[in-house]
Parts: sequence; C-alpha cells; structure tokens
Amino acid sequence: MSRKDRSGDSPDAGSAAESDDDDSLASSANPSEPVDLTVESRAHGWRLDHYLTRIFPNHSRAHLQRAIESKQVMLNGLAVKPSRRLRVNDRVHVELQAADDTHFEPEDIPIDVVYEDDAIVVVNKGPGIVVHPGRGSYSGTLAAALQFHFDRLSDVGGRHRPGIVHRLDRDTTGVILIAKDNQVHQKLSSQFERREVKKEYRAIVRGIPEMDSDFIRTHVCVHNRAREKMMVCAPGGRSREAVTFYKTLEKFRGFAFMELHPHTGRTHQLRVHMQHISTPIVADRQYIGESTFTHGHIAGTGPDDRVLMTHQALHAFRLTITHPITGKPITFEAPLPPAFETTLSALRTAAT
Repeated sequence: MSRKDRSGDSPDAGSAAESDDDDSLASSANPSEPVDLTVESRAHGWRLDHYLTRIFPNHSRAHLQRAIESKQVMLNGLAVKPSRRLRVNDRVHVELQAADDTHFEPEDIPIDVVYEDDAIVVVNKGPGIVVHPGRGSYSGTLAAALQFHFDRLSDVGGRHRPGIVHRLDRDTTGVILIAKDNQVHQKLSSQFERREVKKEYRAIVRGIPEMDSDFIRTHVCVHNRAREKMMVCAPGGRSREAVTFYKTLEKFRGFAFMELHPHTGRTHQLRVHMQHISTPIVADRQYIGESTFTHGHIAGTGPDDRVLMTHQALHAFRLTITHPITGKPITFEAPLPPAFETTLSALRTAAT
C-alpha cells in the first residue's frame, strides 16, 4: 500500500529505524559461549522455537527444536518443549553447539574505521563487500576483515559474525556498527529490537516522488518467483509490515536525491519501497535489472560506456545509538562514496 492506500495513524517519524537489512531480533548464531536472553514485549506469546529462529537466523527451526529437546536451551532454568509460549521477562539460556567454521579465516582486507573506542567500532562499508559468510560467499567478507584487524570482538553471533550487530546488503555502502564484547552486543541488539536506533540513508532514484516528503506503509514478503528478492504483498501469511519515511532532497531531470528513514527493518525494505512508488534506486541490478548508471541514463539515450556508478545508489549515511557504556546518545556519519558524489554532480550539471 502506498500513501493513498495506507490506513491507521502515521508512525512516529521520530522513532528509531532499523537497518534496511536487519530483520531479526538479534544477529546471532553459533554462540561459542552461553547466551542469556530476556524476552521483551514484542515476543510475548511466541513459541520458543520461533523466537530462537529470530535470534539465531543461521540455524534452521528443526535444528533449534532439537537443541531445545536436548536441553541446550533452558527457559527460566527448566527444560521445556519447543512449543512452549513465552511471556515478557522470561529468561532463556542458550548453549548451541558450534557450527562448522572450516571455510572462514581472517583476511587482510582494508576497512574504513569511522569511530572506535573500548566498546564499539563503526565502519564505513564499501560496495561489493558481503558482511558475513553465507550462500557461497566465504571470502572477502567484512567479518573476515574484522577478524584480522581487531583482537577483541563479540562472539555471541558465532565465529562467522564477529562483532556484527546488524547487516547491510553487499552493494549498500555506509555506516555499520560492530561490538567488541558480548555484553555490548546484547545491549546494542536490544536497541535495535526496541527500534531505538535511528538510521538515515541517502539514495538516488529514477523518477521524482509525487510528494516531497511522506511515508510508505506496506506488507512485504519473499518474492513468489525469485526467492532472493522481496516484494510488496497483501497482509497475512508470512508477510510483515514495513514502514519507510522519505524526503526529497534534490530534484533533477528525471531523477531525485532522497533521504530515507526505515521505521522497520525488513530485508531490502528501502529498495522495495522505492520501487513500489515508481522511483526505483538506480543501478540496482536485483530490482531493476541494471548494474550500472551512466551518463547515457542521465541524457535519456540509454546506458553507455561512460559509467558513473557500478552498484546501487543506496548509502547508510547516519546512525544514532545510545552508547552501551556511557548511556549517552552518539551519532556517526559516513560521507557519500566518491562515485555517489560524482553522480550527483553529473545530475546537477544536466539539470541546469
């Protein structure tokens, strides 16, 4: 549902936004040490096995059911069935058996550190970098780079996800947050769960939105023909509500520079929502079938060899959290990538 189809009161634009790609309660899997969780209001009434699939997305539901039955998971100190319904403030103790790590090794890959202290690291992720191993991507990941450059990182997410609290797509650039120990990781994950983390993205889109600023509320689900994609769909089943606030920063000839705030954190949410209102993000191979953006696109003559961007024009620009140690708000920014700036300059020149 776009603006004209939405129903209900407007979400609070000032509330926190989660990552465009962070769709779990906590990015955790294969913990190498015991993990203690406290059930929050959002998970009240959920089955224990369903809750754990959200906490440990790299584990199948069947695997987690077996873990519960073999007492690797305890609820309030007791062994229970996978179907047990949770209540607020229930305590879940988890000791999952380690998964196979044979394909994961630290790698000397340069990373752009925006901020670092004793608790956290903030990285400006470049394009073409997968955050953690999976689906055949076992090398060249941000996780491998972090493992090489830092002696101390949280491992609540398992060896495949050292320090990683949330995710960005391979070709989405910008701010990503890293935890140095498990206590910090859990505190940050709780902020994501409660939607207290504020995120702001920048995007270049084809077309100009009808409204200069507005919000999009839809349900999204896995695409019915391409499982690696998401799509807008009717409520019900396995669909989930997704809400995005947007503001048009600049208008060009047939294109626009956008500020995006995801209120929810569904997979590919910003890309799907921009496509839904007929302003898809440029150079988004997965959703518009074009992996480059060229001067020819701007001129309206079609793609040519004067390439401006070779990845989707989506950048995680700003992130605000409550610092897990000081308890004070702290904001991080990642400057736009050079190709992004060059593209904006070309659009401005063409519009004059």
